[in-house]
Formats: sequence, structure tokens, C-alpha cells
Amino acid sequence: MNQDLGMRPGLLAPSILSSDFSKLAEEVALVAGAGADWVHVDVMDGHFVPNLTIGAPVVKSLRPATELPLDVHLMIEEPGRYLPDFLAAGADWITFHVETQDDPRLLMQRIHDEGKKGGLALRPATPVGDVLPFIDVCDMVLVMTVEPGFGGQSFMVEPLEKIAVLRAEAARLGRDLEIEVDGGIDLTTLPLAREAGANVFVAGSAIFGTDDVADTVRRFKSLIG
Repeated sequence: MNQDLGMRPGLLAPSILSSDFSKLAEEVALVAGAGADWVHVDVMDGHFVPNLTIGAPVVKSLRPATELPLDVHLMIEEPGRYLPDFLAAGADWITFHVETQDDPRLLMQRIHDEGKKGGLALRPATPVGDVLPFIDVCDMVLVMTVEPGFGGQSFMVEPLEKIAVLRAEAARLGRDLEIEVDGGIDLTTLPLAREAGANVFVAGSAIFGTDDVADTVRRFKSLIG
């Protein structure tokens, strides 16, 4: 991806969904020590997606355990209802799904009012055009390359076209937009997403499911550049 199209520095955000929750702080310290940039936290409500995962109390307990930014992805039907809890818990980035809001500007403003960063996420079947009208208020757009809800799914190549559109539109608007990609990201698929214009990479099982987590983080970082 050419720098003149506004490519941002590459960042790695390991997803704790695939970590060992019995030693979560140790797992986070391990990836942080190996060079991870953010910690990605997947929040699912069992309604917007079929799985049920962690909530604000886990984010609160994790906050003092790491200095890395906590990147919270709300895969929930009513993000506005729970937004104050995650803000108070110490989330640095909060991303919610465009599919849940007719106009996400109000929620984005609430995030910004607390001095935090906000983003919009879209599922694989959601047209990129649903997000484009709101790029002016987004700090990040998260493109899902699997159906949200479960880890370990296979990477879908079709959403890469959305990433390219988003990167070009951000450049046209002069926006320093982070474009995050989540779903099936491993050492083979990451370069494809990077070339399309993504700069923040979420990986779960491809990191925490390996025998040497720290070495895997370093290998990911070498690909991101």
C-alpha cells in the first residue's frame, strides 16, 4: 500500500478471546513484552452474535495489569446502554457495530467526550457504504473478515475490497483513520490485509494457540513493518 494513500503505522492487537483466562494478566504481559501494540477485547452479548463472552468487569481488572491500550470491540445489540461501563472500566478504544445504529454520531461523541477513541465495525455482509457517511467522526473502522461470534474461523478475502475503499476515502477526506481487520488473521493472511490498506491487525488463535506465543508475536510484527 502506498504511503500517498494515507497508510498508517502498523499495529498488532492480540485478542484475549483466545488466551488462557485462568492467567489473563500473564498472557497479556507475555504479548506486551514481545512487542504487541494493543490488547483486543471481544465483547459479545449472545444476541447480536450467538456467543457470550466477557464484560466491563474483566476490562476493569485488566486495566491495571497493562500499560497497552485496551481495544474493546462491542459485538452487542445496545452499545449505548453499556458504553458508560466500558468507559469507566478503562477502555482506550471502543468500537461498536454500524448495524446497531441508525446514526452512530451520538455514541461516538460520548466516547470522544471522555477523551477516548471510537470506531465503527461492520460484518462481512454489510456494505462499506453504510460506514462511509461517518468516517468524519471515526478514529477507526473495523472490517470483519469472518462472521463475528467465534474465534478460529477461516479468513474471507472479499472484505478486503472494503478496506481499500475505506483507505482511499480517508485519504480523500484527509482523515488519519485507523483501519482494523479482525478474523482469520495469521501469518499468511496478514500481508493481504496490509496490502489492501489495513494497519491494525487482530489475531487470536494464531497467536495464543501457538507453542511459542512471544516468538509468534515477533513474527507478526516483522510482517507488519
